[in-house]
Amino acid sequence: MSDFNARIIEEFRSNGGRVGGPFAGAPILLLTTTGAKTGKQRTNPLAYLPDGERVVVFASKAGAPTNPDWYHNLVAQPDVTIEVDGETRPVRARVTQGAERDELFSRQKQAMPGFADYEAKTDRVIPVVALEHR
Repeated sequence: MSDFNARIIEEFRSNGGRVGGPFAGAPILLLTTTGAKTGKQRTNPLAYLPDGERVVVFASKAGAPTNPDWYHNLVAQPDVTIEVDGETRPVRARVTQGAERDELFSRQKQAMPGFADYEAKTDRVIPVVALEHR
């Protein structure tokens, strides 16, 4: 795990899910996946979009040409956990498609305009993942 992510995770857990710096005020959760190859637990801080009973995350990797490792892990093993709103929840990941994906990504770009920048930087379609209670 990068030192950057480790600092965000520590700050998140120390401050009841709130972080400062460039993420101050943004909805942040911690996603824990199981490594597809290693079987090790991996935790990543991610911005999310609340959507009723579920939350939605975006495999933007800041507009990099490849998907983030956490995305590959949850596709391989979709039963994951999240830390959000002061609790840890078991969820199942579902990659959205078509109109559902487009509508959710559009909402995220409105809520956090940096996601439009990520989209502009890459040729890939950024995956949008619904995390639903299990």
